[in-house]
Amino acid sequence: MRAVFHDTYGSPDVLRLEDVERPVPGEDEVLVRVHATTVNRTDCHRRAAEPFAWRLIAGLRRPRRQILGSELAGQVAAVGPAVTEFAVGDPVFGLNPWALGAHAEFVCVRASGLIAHKPAGASFAEAAAVCDGGLNALSALRRAGLRTGHKILIYGASGSIGTAAVQLARHMQADVTAVCDTRNLATVTSLGADRVIDYTAEDFTRNGQAYDVIYDAAGKHSFRRCRDSLNPGGIYLATDGLPNLARSLLTSRTRSRRVVFPMAQYAKEDVVLLKQLIEAGEYHAVIDRSYPLEHAAEAARYVETQQKTGNVVLTVDA
Repeated sequence: MRAVFHDTYGSPDVLRLEDVERPVPGEDEVLVRVHATTVNRTDCHRRAAEPFAWRLIAGLRRPRRQILGSELAGQVAAVGPAVTEFAVGDPVFGLNPWALGAHAEFVCVRASGLIAHKPAGASFAEAAAVCDGGLNALSALRRAGLRTGHKILIYGASGSIGTAAVQLARHMQADVTAVCDTRNLATVTSLGADRVIDYTAEDFTRNGQAYDVIYDAAGKHSFRRCRDSLNPGGIYLATDGLPNLARSLLTSRTRSRRVVFPMAQYAKEDVVLLKQLIEAGEYHAVIDRSYPLEHAAEAARYVETQQKTGNVVLTVDA
């Protein structure tokens, strides 16, 4: 099978398309013929080993996982003997966050893992772009205790996590203020934000408004800058940066306004929830660009410009 392979760290140029052995499903695994996958920030961090701490996860000297890609949508090509939930030919979608391998024509996923039947009416490209942003946003919003009537500001609302967070916060019946750049105002408004701030024209930390939750979905701000924009008891949700991780430990018990650094908590039930929301018309993945599998390096270069809106998809002709 064809796969995008890398055996060293570096720029997108280290990615190459190779013929590799097709995986064989284990006892409780399904073999998925991949029709679509994505390139996201995590793929780029792993491939480049930047920041250096990624080497502690991905491999100190060279990558342990040489085929990237965590999000996937496709059809079941084979099942292990213990699998009862899926059958050959079933359209599926999901996330393979630790084993990776979706930047290929076939990938094995545990049947009990983060995989479900594809939402009715969604294309493979749309389904592939759901789970990374959706599950990360869902985990963070729950960690913040977001509920009906809460006021939340989502910074970086046009990214993969941000577009997911806007829709999920609306589903939770929160009052949503979204922050993005000028070119994405219409897109973010269409996702259901109650109001949208253009950060090129207005600094939300200086407009006198306060929120119960500020979610920095882009990892661009800091608690120090946002602290005065939080209500008493408010939470700053951080997604990046060692200083924010340290502050989450320091403010957890000592301050009324505090930093929460949510670690993603993945559950199969949440993949099913996202499927249900899509079928109910309450959620959809935003796709910026699509590239064929053989142009994975070009897709990675675009992701690294930090200008993408929503998700970047790789299509796979298996």
